[in-house]
Amino acid sequence: MRVTALAGGTGAAKLIRGLAELVPPSDLTIVVNTGDDARIWGLHVSPDLDSVTYALAGRLDVARGWGLRDETFNCLDAVGALGAETWFNLGDRDLATHLVRTERLNAGEPLSAVTAQLARRQGVASLILPMSDDPVRTRILTSDLPGVASGWLDFQEYFVREKASLAVVDVAYAGASDATPAPGVVDAIADADVVVVCPSNPVTSIGPILAVPGLVAALHATRAPVIGVSPIVGDAPVSGPAGALMRARGLPVSSLGVAQAYRGWLDSLVVDVRDAEFASALRDLGIASVVADILMTDHAREVALARVVLEGACA
Repeated sequence: MRVTALAGGTGAAKLIRGLAELVPPSDLTIVVNTGDDARIWGLHVSPDLDSVTYALAGRLDVARGWGLRDETFNCLDAVGALGAETWFNLGDRDLATHLVRTERLNAGEPLSAVTAQLARRQGVASLILPMSDDPVRTRILTSDLPGVASGWLDFQEYFVREKASLAVVDVAYAGASDATPAPGVVDAIADADVVVVCPSNPVTSIGPILAVPGLVAALHATRAPVIGVSPIVGDAPVSGPAGALMRARGLPVSSLGVAQAYRGWLDSLVVDVRDAEFASALRDLGIASVVADILMTDHAREVALARVVLEGACA
């Protein structure tokens, strides 16, 4: 069974770890959000690409959901002592990834090629694809708050530096209209037996992928069933600022709001047992519901949810 997953954020990394236990590496492709990419200390940092790569390599710090397991932060401390900004936590071994990526990008290699090289070096046999080789950046418009500069912020400034504490007015995907899908992305969706939308923030993790011209059309056109996993339980996200971002987009903070974001091409949605009541409303949107315990609190639950997803897609 060839599985293509759309991914971004910590929930995606968990589900990918589960899928990797059930799907042969050569049959698993992950299309990853790059709207979160940032320039830190002059280095090109790709948080979601790295989280997926580290997850498949067995190197992810699962407790934090990002970065490398057993990481140290000596360089971060030293840079701070020299007066540089340290709001974005780069670990010592994680820096190696960003140094190599930046050097190769500066030499003219596309992000997709660099990503493939980094994955191979870490023993990852599945295909990890950035959504685009072109720069697309998620930007957050904040309202004016006392003592805080209002205006547009890059996603990492909003999420990490400001700890997602600012009121969100709007979200934009800078560069998306001029971007094209990375090589292999459209084919991965078209040729899949199942397309999985991971339990990622629908606005800032999956939204940038959908903003790349041609990718929504590919989801409409694929003959594969497209199944998503809600990142919302009840009226709150499992983690992260999805609630505030969904409200800014006029979406209800619920599994129904997730379905509305993907309406038109999503065939089914896995919702938590506490949200079984949405089955009828989802059906009205043309989306079937699959009810399960969606909280992935350990690896066994990651695998269990992945099995529900694959079985639900084929039901």
